[in-house]
Amino acid sequence: MTTTSTLTDGILYITLAGDLIGSPDTQQLLQSVNEHLGDAVTNCAVDLSAIRYINSTGIGVLVSLLTKFRSRGGELVLINPADHPKKMLALTKLNNIFTVTADQAAARQQLAPAAS
Repeated sequence: MTTTSTLTDGILYITLAGDLIGSPDTQQLLQSVNEHLGDAVTNCAVDLSAIRYINSTGIGVLVSLLTKFRSRGGELVLINPADHPKKMLALTKLNNIFTVTADQAAARQQLAPAAS
């Protein structure tokens, strides 16, 4: 899995590609997010459009990220999940917990009221 992150207007944007499964990559992702949380970032958008496969560990990582941001009074949204992640979110009923947006602009609009 590859991870890229950018911080724009107080929102952490994370783009993931590959397979979101338990691996050293997920630990790096969590560590990177923790570093940004030290910068008082409270809102995050995770782009899942390039994730081919996600397992229960990957779902756990997303739930962990959601918890981190919500416990700080912020929010996390998922951007355009690919087919398999979308099916896994529906199967686990987490699609009722996560906010899902179609693209980065919609994610920014969703998070902007929370950021102000």
